Amino acid sequence: MAFKKKIEEKILDVDASMQGTLSFKDPVNLRINGKFEGNLETRGNLTIGQTAAICANIVGDNIIIGGKIKGRITAKERLTLLPSAVVEGDIYPAKLNVAEGAVLEGRCFMLSDYLNCEELARYLEVDLNSIMEWANSGKMPGRKEGSDWRFERKEIDNWIASERTEHNN
Repeated sequence: MAFKKKIEEKILDVDASMQGTLSFKDPVNLRINGKFEGNLETRGNLTIGQTAAICANIVGDNIIIGGKIKGRITAKERLTLLPSAVVEGDIYPAKLNVAEGAVLEGRCFMLSDYLNCEELARYLEVDLNSIMEWANSGKMPGRKEGSDWRFERKEIDNWIASERTEHNN
């Protein structure tokens, strides 16, 4: 008889007031209930609790918001705004779920699986000339369709992760 071990999930609960840059390379279940200012980059699940007050640029996979956020939010898998959510800033979700009562003051740019040069420049927050230079030199993964470039978002995310790993070693 075989028994499967239950994999312990990494859960981090933050109730304190923090400032700076938080970055997680491995998937984690992060819940923030306090104040945070700065930049936040997560993998896995990020929950912003009802008591949270956040002023940050956030990049994550699955983001659930119940508190107040001011900043840019990029959700590579799904962004969920609960009824108590108040978001002030631009959002970039792959999928979006907005509950009745949630407040969004800003613009929404849905992430598609494929991006053109302009969309990719916005997604990466770099200028269009850099995108064209990287694409034409073969440094960045992409496909030329006629005179236009098309980039698969997952390939770009993997490329960014590998570039960061190379520069950190």
